Amino acid sequence: MSEFIPYCGPPPEASTLLANWNLDPFAISLVLIVLAGGLYARGSVRMTGHEPAYAATASLGLVIAFISPLCALTVALFSARSLHHLILLCMVAPALAMAFRRVRLPDGAGAAAFAAVSLVLWSWHVPAIYSAAWNSNFIYWIMQFLLIGSGFAFWVSIFRSECGAGQVRAALLLAALAGQMGLIGAILTFSENILYTEHILLTDAFGLSALGDQQLAGLVMWVPGMIPLAWIAAMILRRGWREVSAV
Repeated sequence: MSEFIPYCGPPPEASTLLANWNLDPFAISLVLIVLAGGLYARGSVRMTGHEPAYAATASLGLVIAFISPLCALTVALFSARSLHHLILLCMVAPALAMAFRRVRLPDGAGAAAFAAVSLVLWSWHVPAIYSAAWNSNFIYWIMQFLLIGSGFAFWVSIFRSECGAGQVRAALLLAALAGQMGLIGAILTFSENILYTEHILLTDAFGLSALGDQQLAGLVMWVPGMIPLAWIAAMILRRGWREVSAV
């Protein structure tokens, strides 16, 4: 029996990385569906007119994550996988939330969405679950959709926050998510054990040891991952302060 090749294909070599584009019809269809959805959202109701731009941003994130050479790089480097997750959670999901602002969540759904995205984020970093996604395209896509879906619900709740108390809660949820990402990053950075054995023989082609790659993944999750969350939290609090000051 031949060895299973994970989604995004066989591990690339550094010299041929830029030629490794994923032209899977499913991934391409996903991008087109998001673009079409943005156009429909603009035409179906009177909105701001920016829905196609947000949908295009989400589509660009999907292209980077699933079609560009980054997809192939995630097979070789776990640090690329961390960047991949950040793109989905901090670029694709919030852009989708802005593109489809007509979506309404029940009162109190923010806490549930936060719990869901937290659970999915931690689950992705459980070695056994990571291995299952590595060895099954079906599980891989289930995990990706769970991350995007829970992230979408989380960002919808954040962007729909109103009044001072709601905006403070939104900022606290963002801080809590950033804290979890920082904790995951710290675990990856300071662990002395290789947690994701799938990459052990694949990182040398890019000048990294498997442990060094894992530590780099932690830094990616820890530092760049927290910047957009902190910036959005600051903007929400600033808006709330202006609204209170204007009263």
